[in-house]
Amino acid sequence: MRRFSLTARLATWFALITVLVFGVGGGVLYHTLAQQIRAQDNFDLVLTAQRLRRLTSELDSPQGITLHESRLDSLVIGNQAFFLRVQDSDGHVLLERNPSHFAIGDLQKVKAPNRIFEHDVQEWHSADGLTMRGIATDIALGDGSVVHAVVGREMSDREALLALYRDTLYLTTLCALLAAAALGYLAVRTSLRPLRDIAGSAAHVTVGKLDTRIPSGRVPRELEALVDALNSMLARIEIGFERLSQFTSDLAHDLRTPLGNMRGASEVALARSRSADEYQAVLVSNIEECERLSRMVENVLFLARADNPQYVTTAADFSVRDEIQRVAEYFEGIADDAGIAIRVMASGQLHADVELFRRAVSNLLANALRYTPRGKTVSITAHGTTDGVTVTVANPGTPIPPEHLSRLFDRFYRVDGSRSNSAGSTGLGLAIVRTIMELHGGSASVESDAAATQFHLHFPPR
Repeated sequence: MRRFSLTARLATWFALITVLVFGVGGGVLYHTLAQQIRAQDNFDLVLTAQRLRRLTSELDSPQGITLHESRLDSLVIGNQAFFLRVQDSDGHVLLERNPSHFAIGDLQKVKAPNRIFEHDVQEWHSADGLTMRGIATDIALGDGSVVHAVVGREMSDREALLALYRDTLYLTTLCALLAAAALGYLAVRTSLRPLRDIAGSAAHVTVGKLDTRIPSGRVPRELEALVDALNSMLARIEIGFERLSQFTSDLAHDLRTPLGNMRGASEVALARSRSADEYQAVLVSNIEECERLSRMVENVLFLARADNPQYVTTAADFSVRDEIQRVAEYFEGIADDAGIAIRVMASGQLHADVELFRRAVSNLLANALRYTPRGKTVSITAHGTTDGVTVTVANPGTPIPPEHLSRLFDRFYRVDGSRSNSAGSTGLGLAIVRTIMELHGGSASVESDAAATQFHLHFPPR
């Protein structure tokens, strides 16, 4: 089932909010108007009843009511909604105006000489369903007789007024609902246009156009962070794709070299009959190339596993000096053959994966031995601070140009044809070092000048 669009949802919410606001506001206004009309009618009824009581109580007998009829019925004359009736104690009608409104029933009488208040107003309904409001009271005359008076008002005109007001509110609310839905839809659709533009720009990003960026100059401020985040993501994807393409190309090139060497050597050996020693030399050469391929595959697999977020390291506390000394002893034979000395000056404890630590230091030491002139010394130092532990492998030799330093840890990156950036000639040694440091939350850096080239491994504190 197709879901509602964001535009339709927001327009619906606008319409519902409009109905709620108009409904609550209209209900409050309607209630206030009804209360004001009721209060005004009660006030008029009380005032008329008080005046009737005052005028009637000044008369000496029930006959005086008939004689002063015009004076009394002037209280309600001119308003067809008001009605008036005065009866003597025997039930004879002495004065009556608009008798058609009468259907009094049992009304609680306000006894003389009590004052009449608004809460004395009562409500009832006529036989034909009309609403009546009025006051019934007894009035004492001058001769001591008592008459019964009723002053009331028929409320159909008020009910019609309130009904018209209520119908107007309903119609206004309905129109507001339709207008809010239509205008809200247009407003939201117009406001969401920058999002559609962003989606359109993102649709143009392809493998061949990874340099495409989403324009941010005309987007609303609320969307600037989104556009910046998307552009940053595209930039990272572009860099990652370029690195992957370069990595694939370099890997294919480096795999092709040993394979070509083995094939060439084998073809030459098979071109004519050879002695056993010559065949043996070819096999030895092929085994060396196979070892090179094995190291390369192993390094690639390690980098692939390390890039997985679920890769787990096993950290433990160990002596930095002891582990560096073990690595140095392992390379001691190679260093002696090359006429290079290895000096270790290290101290402190480190919490890290021991195997990965040894591999990182081994890669740096092998790289240093490869480019250190005969008769020189490679130094390995380590010291701990409050910021962690820093391990430095330094070797004298030809300095590395500054423009290459930032890329030395890239996979298969080479400064030139004579200096490889990796241990074991696989082109991945320094890339592995950087990956190991990232797994520990640390960093790897390099400095190079005429005196020496120094590789630094910075392990953060535990």
